Amino acid sequence: MGGKTKVGLLALAAVIVVAQFLQPARENPPSEPSDSFEVVANPPPQAREIIARACQDCHSNRTAWPWYSRVAPASWLVANDVSEARQHLNLSAWGRMTPERRLQSLGDVCREVAAGDMPLWQYRLLHPPARLTKGDADVLCLLSVPSR
Repeated sequence: MGGKTKVGLLALAAVIVVAQFLQPARENPPSEPSDSFEVVANPPPQAREIIARACQDCHSNRTAWPWYSRVAPASWLVANDVSEARQHLNLSAWGRMTPERRLQSLGDVCREVAAGDMPLWQYRLLHPPARLTKGDADVLCLLSVPSR
């Protein structure tokens, strides 16, 4: 191995070690349980189960932070994904949304899961139970149909 290669590898190793000390925030902000999707929308049990296994980790304030969320650079990616997910849809804040926004969000959920865009591929890779079947997508899409 050449001298430049060794220096490059040592520099890379140093960057990786230093990066471990520069961790992003991994927080689960406090939330009012009565504002949660489960309480306000009261979805059927099958929809609750699907949401719990495929959506809740990123789209709520009840994220179960896995071990790799503490190892850079994965820690930055996971924290960023969760932050963006909560900005788009936070199931813990469902009760603070307008009825119009709730209906729009349910339609967005339907479109995203039917297209296979949610959950994100990297989440599905590391969390096989989060993979949604067509039947799962159909159950979630039924939530966007206004009840009579």
